[in-house]
Amino acid sequence: MNKSISLSQLKELEGDNLGTSDWLLVDQNLIDNFAETTQDQQFIHVDVEASKNGPFGQTIAHGFLTLSLLSRMAKDVIPNIEGQLSAINYGMNTVRFISPVLSNSRIRSNFVLKNILEKKSGFYQLTFDINIEVEGKKKPAVIVEWLYLVAI
Repeated sequence: MNKSISLSQLKELEGDNLGTSDWLLVDQNLIDNFAETTQDQQFIHVDVEASKNGPFGQTIAHGFLTLSLLSRMAKDVIPNIEGQLSAINYGMNTVRFISPVLSNSRIRSNFVLKNILEKKSGFYQLTFDINIEVEGKKKPAVIVEWLYLVAI
């Protein structure tokens, strides 16, 4: 999203659904690259043949891979604030991995702006309630309360 809005306009959106990101494909190549980077080579993620006999019948994405894609998905939904100097990941209050993301699934995230808190002059903490959904599935893959710190 390249849209910019004023801080006062954003404050008017507290409690509102800001929107849903574009779909992202989570394929085996992405999973393998994440496994290599994190050194988490558990067979349910990287061994296509062995995972056929595992609990999910095929490979699945790491929960942390799915979670890490929030940064990419946020670009589709969270607007820039006029005068914004930076925006950084400030952490998570809660994270729950509800259902697996099978290899070659598509995911997207829905962002609700829970609140905006001025931490100190020029620094604002935005709290988002987020559901990461898997295309064609009723249960979300991940639910998150995410903190985002913006400097203006």
